[in-house]
Amino acid sequence: MDLIQIVILSLIQGLTEFLPISSSAHLILPSKLLGWEDQGVAFDVACHVGTLLAVILFYFDRLKKITADWFKSLKSRQQTADSRLGWFIIISTIPVCLAGLLLNHLIEEVFRDKAEIVIAITTVSFGILLWIADVYCRKKQNAVTVATMPLVIAVAIGLSQILAFVPGTSRSGISITVALFLGLTRKDAADYSFLLSIPLIMAAGCYSGLKVAMSETTGAADPLSMLLGIVLSFISAYIVIKLFIRYISRIGMTPFVIYRLLLGGILFYVVLTAAGGA
Repeated sequence: MDLIQIVILSLIQGLTEFLPISSSAHLILPSKLLGWEDQGVAFDVACHVGTLLAVILFYFDRLKKITADWFKSLKSRQQTADSRLGWFIIISTIPVCLAGLLLNHLIEEVFRDKAEIVIAITTVSFGILLWIADVYCRKKQNAVTVATMPLVIAVAIGLSQILAFVPGTSRSGISITVALFLGLTRKDAADYSFLLSIPLIMAAGCYSGLKVAMSETTGAADPLSMLLGIVLSFISAYIVIKLFIRYISRIGMTPFVIYRLLLGGILFYVVLTAAGGA
């Protein structure tokens, strides 16, 4: 990869990992519009490391409290709001991890030749669903917070993330959508989605890292490219998380819905143009 490709792909990963706009939809456009070859799994792992470090740093104090209270709850059998949140994060993570282990290869086979049109459809359809959820959230009087939500909400959000295996859905997008439908405030929905990303990015990074270690065909990146990918994805992801959490209660989801609809339109155009050329 040349420097421009490294910079653009790293920034795309950092900017789109946590926003409800689908990182897969954005990563497919540069390769189609600019004719780039696949960047390889190793570089993807590097960018995921950057985004993981960003979300851990942003929630560092909160994560310390959640972790400490969770371990205390194992001994005392008494729950605090933070230990309870720790259990909920674990419970919400289990379904998507199991689905990844059991269905990952099947999903890759199903969508391998249809990825572009699937991403176009899901970018638009799940964008509309996000808008409906946001409208419903504004009309709801008694919003639920992360501290007060029942177990069933954690389970439902966890199950919803399985849909993110369909390209273009957006893990953060679907988890925030379901959280809004179930009564969480915008900020709490975003907070819970971002906290859930930590074990999931770790799991995905470990899985991809094993693929790199065990296969000679996954593609490797040189150390300098990977370091640059980590740094750029870290910086961009941290800025996105900080601004999103600060302003989401005020601006709502409408800007992201509009963006998804426009992006979906561009993807449809790219797919139809390619089909016409063929």
